Amino acid sequence: MGTHAGTGDPGLFTPASVTWQMHGDPMMWVAGVRALYLQALHPRAVRGVLQNSDFRRDAWGRLMRTAHFVGTTTYGTSEAAERAGARVRKIHTMLTATDPDTGERYGVDEPELLLWVHCAEIDSYLHVLRRSGFPLTDAQADRYIAEHRVSARLVGLDPHTVPASREELAAYFEAVRPELAAGPEAHEVDDFLLRPPAHPLLVPARELLWRRVALLAYAALPPYAHELYGRPAPAPAVVTRRLRATGAVLRGIPARLRWQLPPKHILRAVARLGPQARPAPHKVRA
Repeated sequence: MGTHAGTGDPGLFTPASVTWQMHGDPMMWVAGVRALYLQALHPRAVRGVLQNSDFRRDAWGRLMRTAHFVGTTTYGTSEAAERAGARVRKIHTMLTATDPDTGERYGVDEPELLLWVHCAEIDSYLHVLRRSGFPLTDAQADRYIAEHRVSARLVGLDPHTVPASREELAAYFEAVRPELAAGPEAHEVDDFLLRPPAHPLLVPARELLWRRVALLAYAALPPYAHELYGRPAPAPAVVTRRLRATGAVLRGIPARLRWQLPPKHILRAVARLGPQARPAPHKVRA
C-alpha cells in the first residue's frame, strides 16, 4: 500500500485492510437494507429494536446511525472508533425487551443477540458487494470477516466467539436457523422497508428509487429468508444481473461526488492520511 503521506492515526482497520477498500463502495447502502431484512428474522433481536425505538418514524435515522457507526469505526481515528463503540455499549446496557408470549424481560445486549446483528451485517456487506461485482478472492473475503472481530469487540462481543471466515460464518447461520421466524415484527419491518412514510411530494421518488433498492436488497437474501417472509424473489441469476447492473451504475458516479454525502468519513480520512489512503477495489491486496 506504500506509506501514508499524512502522519495521522490510520484507525483500527487502516488503509491496508480489506474493510477500508470495501466500505467505500456505494453498494453498501443496498447491503445495509439487506442486513435489516435479515436481522428482523430473529424474533428476540427484532423485538429489541421495535420496542426501544419508533422504527416506523425513524428507520431512516436508524440506517443513518448504522452508516455513521460503520463509517466512524472504519475511517475514523482509533480514539473516535473506541468512543463510538463505548457509546453503543452504554446505550445497549440501558435497553430491555419483553417476549409477548412468555413475559420474559431480557437485555438487548445479550451476546447471542449482538452476535446475530453482527453476523447479519457482515454477511450482507460481503454478499451484496461480491455479488454485485466488487472483486474479492475467497481468501480476501475470509480476511474481511476476520477483520470484523474488531467491530464485534466494539459492540461488546468477545472477539474469539465471532466467526472469522466464510466457513465459520456459514456454520453460524446453519446453527441459528431453527431460531429464525418471520413474526409480526419482521412483517412490520418488511412493510416499512417497502413503503416508508414519505412527504406526498416525495412519494414518486420513493416508488421509483427507494422501492427499487428495497426490492433488490430483499431479493439478495438467502432462499430460506424468502421462505420465512413468504414472498418469492426472482431467480438467483436474475438477482445477480440486477445487482451487477446497479453496482455498475453507482460505481460510475465519481467517488469524489459520492463522498461529498454526509457524514464525509472518507474525505476526512484522506485529509488526515494523504491521497493514497483513498479506498478503491484495486487496492485490495492479497
